[in-house]
Formats: sequence, structure tokens, C-alpha cells
Amino acid sequence: MFYEFLYDLHVYFSPFNVFRYITFRTSLAAFTALFSAIIIAPYLISWLKRISMTQQIRDDGPKNHFTKAGTPTMGGIIILIAITFSMLLWGNFKNVYVCLIMFSLIAFGLVGFIDDYLKVIKRNSKGLKAKYKFAAQSLIAIFICSFLYFVPVDPYSTVLSVPFFKKWLFDLGIFYIFFGVFVIVGASNAVNLTDGIDGLAIGLVAIATLTYAVFIYVSGHAVFARYLQVLYLPGVGELTVFCGAMLGASLGFLWYNAHPAEIFMGDVGALSLGGALGTLAVMTKHEIVLAVVGGIFVIETVSVVVQVLYYKCTKRRIFLMAPLHHHFELKGWREPKIIVRFWIIGIVLALISLSTLKLR
Repeated sequence: MFYEFLYDLHVYFSPFNVFRYITFRTSLAAFTALFSAIIIAPYLISWLKRISMTQQIRDDGPKNHFTKAGTPTMGGIIILIAITFSMLLWGNFKNVYVCLIMFSLIAFGLVGFIDDYLKVIKRNSKGLKAKYKFAAQSLIAIFICSFLYFVPVDPYSTVLSVPFFKKWLFDLGIFYIFFGVFVIVGASNAVNLTDGIDGLAIGLVAIATLTYAVFIYVSGHAVFARYLQVLYLPGVGELTVFCGAMLGASLGFLWYNAHPAEIFMGDVGALSLGGALGTLAVMTKHEIVLAVVGGIFVIETVSVVVQVLYYKCTKRRIFLMAPLHHHFELKGWREPKIIVRFWIIGIVLALISLSTLKLR
């Protein structure tokens, strides 16, 4: 939006022409969100402490977590503000993809905010009931996927592409709505489940976002898309700017969320970022890639599902505790070691995902 004003000045001073380039605005969006988050965080941390918006610690969790009692939560507000501010400056809101991704981010963030509010202010340890939370997430995802189906913004709105195989395209028709809802809601909850120790989830989100920025830029660039034989989606390149803002906001938040955390993300951050990742995957036709680059999120989610099902059937547990990162904590791994090792795995998975661009 603001960039358009600067770009219009290029008729008087040619260097302003640089604002038309997505790569330049992506860099500006990343830096803007990064510094916005770093500047906002101390004030929000102080305010949240004053109003006692602090994390409740599970009684059945690792004992070292009791030292985290009193740490402010709902830090995802920092991320949402930083991304929104950055996008208002450097994003193109005439682009339907940009409008949809911002809707997804804010809508899922609102669901998370209500959940956090009930947990912290109302002292309801369960927060928003699971059925209501899932219903709200599903409605948001249904709206996004239905819009893409009934108001197609590209010729591949209902197509599922398979990495590594350039000609493996499956048109799911109206069933794509259900598939898309599964991806978006699944991603939102997967990030939320992973957000259990300092910096783990936000670091993995940053890795996934940077990876998706590459995929999105390629998909929106006619020459690169043709050369690498990926689906060319006109206009989708603008989402690269959003990825820049999301990456910057994530790193800015990580500055304060790194171990030992000064603030926690809360559901307002985890649900919104997960929902945004899922929406990016659906809009850019890289849904399967999300399962690879977000492999840790998938593993964490599967560990919870397996633990619950196995316990219901046998009254025994496979893991000492689920999600998986808590299992390693109870085995004696120190928190920083778990975080860094999971990040390393996340980076490896990101590299594997990027390799699919060439191996087609």
C-alpha cells in the first residue's frame, strides 16, 4: 500500500522504480517486521506482566517447566502486529492472494486469542472447548477453500501437484475443498502442539516460511516456473512479501522467546502462524511440500495421536509424554539441545523440499 506512493515517485526520481520489485519489498517487509517485533515486545511483555497474563504450567509436565510460571503469554500478538504493519507498508492489497492470507492470519489469531483469554483471564485451564475451537478453525478454512473453488484465481485451483514429478497433477474437483480444509486446520493445530518449549515452534515456523518464500517466488515468476517445471500461478508472487514479513516477525519474536523465554507465543500466535502456513500451501499448490518442510510439526502431531490411541487400547504409553519434545525432556535431554536438534532436522527437511524444485 504505502509502497505504491513511493513507486509513483519514480516518474520524478528513477531509483524509486525499485519498489515495483517483489524481491526488494520482501526484504523491506522482513526488516520492518523484525524490528517492529523487537521494539514492540518489551512494552507488551511489561504490560502483560502488569495484568497477570501469565502462562499456567501443567502439573503433569516436566518438572523444569515449573520455573517458567509467571512468564507472560499471548506473545503472538507481537507477531500479528509486526506482520500487519509490515504488510500495510509493503504488501499489495489489490492482490486477492494477499487479502486471503491476511484474513487467514487474523481469523486464526482471533480463535487463538479467545482460547488464551479463557485460559488466562477466566482461569479455565482447558480454554476454548476443543469442539468449538475445531469448528471455528474449520469454518475459516472452509471459507478460504470455497473462495478458491468458486472464485478461481488461477487455472489450478482444484489441482493437487506431487513433488519430484512434474506431470503428476490430480484434479480433485469439489473434493479439494475438504482436502484444503484438512491441510489448513491440520497445520494450525500441528504448530500449536509443537509450541511447548522455548523457541521450538517459532524457529521451525521461520525455517518453513523461508522455504515457502522460495517456492512462492518461483511459482509466481513465469520464467523460473517454466524452467523448473512447476505450476505458474500469476499473481501468487506477491505472497513472497508476506513470507518476508512472517519471517521477520518470527525472528523478532524469537529474540525474546529463545531459551529462557521472556514471553510465550500462546495460541494466538501458534494457531495464526500454523493457519497461515497451511493457507500458503493450499494457495500455491504445495500442500505435500508442507508435510516435508513441516516434518517436525507432523511428527509432533502423530506422536500425540499415537499416544492417545495406544493408551485407550492398552492403558499403556508409548512415549513418556506427548508431544514428542516432552518425551525427550523426561529422558533427560536439556531443553536447548532438543530445540537445536529439532531445528537441524527442520533445516534438513527444508533442503530436501527445495531439492524438489530441480528434481522434476
